[in-house]
Amino acid sequence: MCKQNFANSLVMTGGGTGGHYFPAIAIAEGARCKWNGQPIMFVGSKRGIESRLLEKSDWQYLLLDIEGFVGRSIIKIIKSSWKLAIACYQLRMIWKSSRPMAVIGTGGYGSAPALLAARSLGIPFFLHESNAKPGLLVKYLAPYASGVWCGMEAVKVHLTGARSILTGTPVRSAFLRNFIPLQLVSLKSKFRLLVLGGSGGASVINRAMLDISSALLGRFPNLWIMQQVGEKEFNNLSLHVTDKRHSIVPFICNMDTEMEAAALVITRSGASTCAELMACGRPSIMIPMPNSAGNHQVTNAQAMVDDGRTVMIRQNDNLNNDLLDKVSAFVMNPVLLFDMNIHAAANKAVTVCLDDVQNVLG
Repeated sequence: MCKQNFANSLVMTGGGTGGHYFPAIAIAEGARCKWNGQPIMFVGSKRGIESRLLEKSDWQYLLLDIEGFVGRSIIKIIKSSWKLAIACYQLRMIWKSSRPMAVIGTGGYGSAPALLAARSLGIPFFLHESNAKPGLLVKYLAPYASGVWCGMEAVKVHLTGARSILTGTPVRSAFLRNFIPLQLVSLKSKFRLLVLGGSGGASVINRAMLDISSALLGRFPNLWIMQQVGEKEFNNLSLHVTDKRHSIVPFICNMDTEMEAAALVITRSGASTCAELMACGRPSIMIPMPNSAGNHQVTNAQAMVDDGRTVMIRQNDNLNNDLLDKVSAFVMNPVLLFDMNIHAAANKAVTVCLDDVQNVLG
């Protein structure tokens, strides 16, 4: 159900992918606890991950008919621009009579209408940029924002004229707890591998795991695989998985418990995933998405490599062999995991962000 009473609300906007949506959820959860009774609204896209997840939540929200721009044809870019203009106009009309207190944007095309409408109406707005290089929307709006929260120190140099502070990337409240450390004895009897391609899945990772799963499961009787494949590919891929030790699901809601149960995580290297892995203290094999904006996924993965938390594999023609070799080495000799820096790191990003809102708005 969509509700449009925005009066004096704190508006959260960010979506399209989980990497933008989940930090917005994390900040909203923190705001609900910090300011009991403060109205909180979400604004997003009818096409993004937020459209599916907000419907199942208790958050109030408004979804708009907007689309992304990146990698599209000229005709589709024109169409997307027209939809964005309409969405901005709709929000302006609503907010002129039902004005929010402030807007917090965490990136993605789903955040564009709310942030642009806020700027045009003089509504205070804050931005969070998780990656080492800002997206086009964040870079454009940063000088006008009440504050820009940086997930990484490296992004600051790209935010000329902005009031920026280092916060880290917010994680959901489920990740703000004590996680059970890995136990070497239990890994020898059951080694659980968690495979993630992002909230929408990743076809290349999905195919690679299907190609090598028979060899892995045949070689290691103590190996169990849990794989998130995305909504689009789930029905097709489920027909090709026959081993009871290989489970596939379209989407994982309780990501904190799945990560905690895992000995090793295979994943892309979005900033939110990196932050969640650090919060729960789990080692990983990262396969950065090629051609990500500003090549930020490679930058994210390299930072995790430098911290000793991950092994990076490039997506290329030898991906299957590289992945098979790396996974086999860890399962065969799990003590290698303990040579990595796998302690849980406390995440204080939500607290820092909300303290900044309070300092600016009083």
